[in-house]
Amino acid sequence: MADSAYARAGVDPSRAERAIAGLVEVLRTIDPGRPPRSIVGTGHYAAVIALDERTGIALCTDGVGSKVIVAEQLGRFDTVGIDCVAMNVNDLVCVGAEPLALLDYIAVEDADPDMLRQVGEGLKAGAEQAGVEIPGGELAQLPELIRGHPSPRGFDLAAAAFGVVALDSVLSGDRIAHGDAVIGLPASGIHSNGLTLARRAMPDLGETPPGLGGRTVGEELLVPTAIYVRAALDLLRSDVEVRGLAHITGDGLLNLVRVNAEVGWSIHSPLPLPPVFGLIAARGGVEEGDMWETFNMGCGFCCVVPASQADAAVDLLARRRPGAAVIGSATAEKSLVELPHARLAGRPGEGFRRG
Repeated sequence: MADSAYARAGVDPSRAERAIAGLVEVLRTIDPGRPPRSIVGTGHYAAVIALDERTGIALCTDGVGSKVIVAEQLGRFDTVGIDCVAMNVNDLVCVGAEPLALLDYIAVEDADPDMLRQVGEGLKAGAEQAGVEIPGGELAQLPELIRGHPSPRGFDLAAAAFGVVALDSVLSGDRIAHGDAVIGLPASGIHSNGLTLARRAMPDLGETPPGLGGRTVGEELLVPTAIYVRAALDLLRSDVEVRGLAHITGDGLLNLVRVNAEVGWSIHSPLPLPPVFGLIAARGGVEEGDMWETFNMGCGFCCVVPASQADAAVDLLARRRPGAAVIGSATAEKSLVELPHARLAGRPGEGFRRG
């Protein structure tokens, strides 16, 4: 919504959604001079291109966002590479693909060797957690474009990820049915969305508020995004029928709609709320609906399975991600996400409203 706390902080998701729609409208008219090979519709977490009759290549791209500003202000660059990997591979696996490789793009104000080594350490750690390679990338020196906080520490970090998936195993959302169980996997923290609002609510990065386990605000904001690939692949390779996977990023649990299913969602038993979100809400005067629209609120990834297989799925996922639990179910009202505990309901582009 245009009057949301996030919009007032300088990021208007609804305006961005309208802008993206215009961009996509043009890109849909591309004529490659051959029959199209795209398998998954626009709006899902990753694209799938058919290589032949059996195999597809999955592709996606994403960045770290304004989390890099926290890194610049603290002079600590060894974790944002994990975020960069996570934001990509967590999306890629949502179409049922096994991530294989990632190419990074780093734009810098100044090519500082120590800073880039630290970024590389994070990329390495993230790649090993996800089981992917980073065979190449690009470094751009853009002092006229990039300005740091403070200068000359400015940089931006993004990547594109690639994977493979059998075409008969693509998770397009078409098998999700009313009553299916939604399993939530705990987030490690804020991850890499909503940092503009979080920084405005808690500007003193050196403060050590109660509830953060002794961490400063800056340390809390830099906690890397959890990588869910190995847990998701374990589930995909099991006897459990996986009907959908969702990476919970910007727009919070409204991301469930991106699996393109003919259902809605009721999240009646959300995962425990990490203290950092309570601090953001209190310090920033952020309403509950805005919080649920902007942040993951403790749930970084969701798996959709038949209700009869929910217990087996939870047991398997908890081996990699302790705290995994059934948090809700699919409903009959398409694209509506309901949060009964908070008396909120919403749709993408509209945000959450009191119901």
